[in-house]
Amino acid sequence: MTAFIEAASPHTMNTYGRLPIALSHGQGCRVWDVNGKQYLDALGGIAVNTLGHNHPKLVPALQDQISKIIHSCNYYHVPNQEKLAAKLVELSGLTNVFFCSTGLEANEAALKLARKFGHDRGIEKPEIVVYEKAFHGRSIATLSATGNEKVQKGFGPLVEGFIRVPLNDVESLKKATEGNPNVVAVFMETIQGEGGVNPMRIEYLQQVRKLCDERDWLLMIDEVQCGMGRTGKWFAHQWAGILPDVMPLAKGLGSGVPIGAVVAGPKAASIFQPGNHGTTFGGNPLAMRAGVETIRIMEEDGLMENAARVGAHLKEALERALAGNPGLKEIRGQGLMIGVELARPCSALTQRAADAGLLISVTADSVIRLVPPLIMTSVEADEVVTILVPLIQQFLTE
Repeated sequence: MTAFIEAASPHTMNTYGRLPIALSHGQGCRVWDVNGKQYLDALGGIAVNTLGHNHPKLVPALQDQISKIIHSCNYYHVPNQEKLAAKLVELSGLTNVFFCSTGLEANEAALKLARKFGHDRGIEKPEIVVYEKAFHGRSIATLSATGNEKVQKGFGPLVEGFIRVPLNDVESLKKATEGNPNVVAVFMETIQGEGGVNPMRIEYLQQVRKLCDERDWLLMIDEVQCGMGRTGKWFAHQWAGILPDVMPLAKGLGSGVPIGAVVAGPKAASIFQPGNHGTTFGGNPLAMRAGVETIRIMEEDGLMENAARVGAHLKEALERALAGNPGLKEIRGQGLMIGVELARPCSALTQRAADAGLLISVTADSVIRLVPPLIMTSVEADEVVTILVPLIQQFLTE
């Protein structure tokens, strides 16, 4: 291992617990580090590299865009903004889109939308329902909406105006908001990512949609990690047959180029007016081209169907291989977003898997998270199982 990747850089802030790996290049679902070691990528840059690495249709399109114009500020029209917005409206059934650069920004914009929605109705201190184990970002507001004391510690005072409830319990939601005229929105992830790959049940999503309609609240669904075809539908909430009022997106939308979006329905689409919100990099020509091309390639290559098929294959193979193991708590998720929860913390498996040539992550201390590129094949899924299962079995006997 070279000195280059043994030591932490003395010049970057110490914000990440990095593995001693520096990736050099990739092809499909494979990546290589600077020493030439090959890895199977089951992490996809944390659900970002939708099309894998060096995709033969994406790379020429981005090279073409770079040769034309990379950035233009929002004083001017950006044609691909209109093109990508129209496509997201078509896929989501919603009406309007705001573009930004990250999931955090998209969630921050959603929170601002909810507050303005309240203020426009004469509510001086709007409150938003959020969830235990949620993760919406690390800005002060999104951190406050997040349900993880560990990442909040040291950054108080947190932003007020949030009501926290447990997952999948509509009675708790009703009880927590009973008689409160300040509630303006419910904000949730369809499948919690950082919180441990925890899905909201279909009937719960339907119950919350109904409650929001009855009480005139916004239903805001964070699809940053579980959206963009990862579960086998364009957006994970579509399995429940519902429409949100506000839907933040990011991660997989640009296949690695930084991009975020807030897609809104009729109830929320006109809340922001000029001067209410904006961002320098949001909607820049390079990111918009990346989004347009990502969706085009996903449609041409049937990648949403592939995610559903290969994801089901991977989940079933893991269930078969780990069946009856007392150290296994649950395997959950949908499509190519899978969490394998063990009975004890297992962060050591991130390094062990990398040593064995597999990139994964461990989230919520004890959940192995698999969010590979949506181009992954069944053969590659079997390879994930072949490498990962013995590591899990060995870990659980220690």
